[in-house]
Amino acid sequence: MSKKNIEENFEEKAIQDEETEKSKSSTTNEINEKTIEEKLKDTEEKLLRSLAEIENQRRRFEKEIKDAFEFGSFNFAKESLAILDNLQRAKEAIKNDEKLKENKDLDRFLENITIVEKDLISIFEKNRIKKIESQNKKFDPNYHQAMSEIENEKADPGTILNEIQAGYMMGDRLLRPALVSVSKMKPSKDQENNDKKEKK
Repeated sequence: MSKKNIEENFEEKAIQDEETEKSKSSTTNEINEKTIEEKLKDTEEKLLRSLAEIENQRRRFEKEIKDAFEFGSFNFAKESLAILDNLQRAKEAIKNDEKLKENKDLDRFLENITIVEKDLISIFEKNRIKKIESQNKKFDPNYHQAMSEIENEKADPGTILNEIQAGYMMGDRLLRPALVSVSKMKPSKDQENNDKKEKK
């Protein structure tokens, strides 16, 4: 092989190598460009997830702050109901005491207790604590707790006949259910006979 041929082959090989290198370089750039695009997409997704998480956290904190303002005194209010209960019990006990009935100052004393009771109820109402009206209402397990059932032909079954202890709401939350007696239907004679047979 002549020197000229060797040089031509060498040049040809160099050109091929250069083209191969260019081809590799463009492929690498394409791969790098794709990788950068993918990285940008990943970063964008992470950013959107982080923003959504921050927004959810913000809403959660706002709700917790609102609940703290509205219901922070929930347990205190629940415990305070005992004061009102005891005041009302004391008032009834004094009214029904035979010895105290003879006392000329009884009415004035009861009047003072009534004033304290009204003040306490007023304070509760200012703090959104309201009594649940139960008498002659339909029994609702969300607001009432049945302590006994009483046979009554005049009232519809499930009607509240007596309130044993008043129930209270704090805003839209149940502070304490009302303890009540509920009417039930008097069993028919056939049902009574069946019950007697079952007992035997």
